[in-house]
Amino acid sequence: MAVPARKTSKAKKRKRRGNKKFAAPAIHYNKETGEYEKSHHISPSGTYKGEQIL
Repeated sequence: MAVPARKTSKAKKRKRRGNKKFAAPAIHYNKETGEYEKSHHISPSGTYKGEQIL
């Protein structure tokens, strides 16, 4: 089993963990309904990119 040669410093550990975070959801404003929706998803009204899908 591999064993680390040196103790990982607090700064090194925190730098590594600092990159692990949640991304903000992709939300856009729909002009037709006047509501905010998820990007790249069909709206509740059944439209996508201005075209009626459902």
